[in-house]
Amino acid sequence: MKTKVNLAANIILFIMIIAGCIPGDQKGKNMSITKETFGKSVDGREVYLFTLVNINGLKAKITNYGGIVTSLLVPDRNGQLSDVVLGYDKFDDYLKSSPYFGAIVGRYGNRIAGGKFSLDGIEYLLAKNNGENHLHGGIKGFDKQVWNAEAFKNKDGVGVKLWYRSNDGEEGYPGNLDVKVIYYLTNKNELTISYEAVTDKPTPLNITHHGYFNLAGAGNGDILRHELKINAGKYAVIDQTLIPTGELRDVRGTPMDFLVPHAIGERMAQVEGGYDHNFILDNFSSKLQLAATVFEPQSGRYMEVHTTEPGMQFYSGNFLDGSNIGKGGKPYRKHYGFCLETQHFPDSPNHPEFPDVILRPGSTYLQFTVYSFEVR
Repeated sequence: MKTKVNLAANIILFIMIIAGCIPGDQKGKNMSITKETFGKSVDGREVYLFTLVNINGLKAKITNYGGIVTSLLVPDRNGQLSDVVLGYDKFDDYLKSSPYFGAIVGRYGNRIAGGKFSLDGIEYLLAKNNGENHLHGGIKGFDKQVWNAEAFKNKDGVGVKLWYRSNDGEEGYPGNLDVKVIYYLTNKNELTISYEAVTDKPTPLNITHHGYFNLAGAGNGDILRHELKINAGKYAVIDQTLIPTGELRDVRGTPMDFLVPHAIGERMAQVEGGYDHNFILDNFSSKLQLAATVFEPQSGRYMEVHTTEPGMQFYSGNFLDGSNIGKGGKPYRKHYGFCLETQHFPDSPNHPEFPDVILRPGSTYLQFTVYSFEVR
């Protein structure tokens, strides 16, 4: 598969994570994993919440419903922990209304124009769940599935392994697809997400994590003063329905230029509707590389995003409108969170000039993304 990752390097990383998995508290005595019941899905399946704590006290809560990161507590420059991801306190709220808060989305993250694509001479029809377009895997994508889950611990961190079979025809996609996602909270204050998948029929695949971040704390105002840097010299031009036109335009001299840090809100007025664009990452080579940095001046929190993917969707929370009442009863208003979704390009199945997204039998889909945190 011509665009999927450097297998040798990434298989080594997988082996390091999995080989170190040990039960109990034989290593990393200051780390912990707890598991509790979180609720029940619409079809009555038990849903669990895993709480991971690393040696520094960084804490992540992850549920096997949609692979959602419900909470991520990170210290500020004074050592005070705050939850930096948007989400809900109660499971039922994720069932009622959630704009993909913290979820794993797929099979195809982002949009596919007209809800259809052709593959090997066959046309496939998908749900049109975003106007006339298909979004984030359809009506019941990976974000609404109950995944199998198993916690693990090794000397370098704690994690949760999730796995799920997406049956042939699910949401209109071909092939039985077996997917594995591993969340790993390291003692270096990194949240690593690794993805693996195999299929028995050719199928488009573009999985991503849809975390909404606010480094000042979830619900604590907007993200417009966050200083963002993106290592991307081009971005994908989009039409009025947010579908790429096919043009990859130079960012220089435009409000899309984040090659040096800019406050997110600094040039927002020049971008119709706000930011919701795929950035073409520089020097893509299928190896883990720095894609973006974010700094929140008041708290001092600083985040880096590394990925093996060729693109990243920067979304500035344009559709949040206060109707989602989040953790602690705080409403999530417009621009109260931002997303940095590492990915292949939107609508790639209909753009043969874009990097290939077709997974075929005999090939393995592998990709990695790392969100790391420190203070400045």
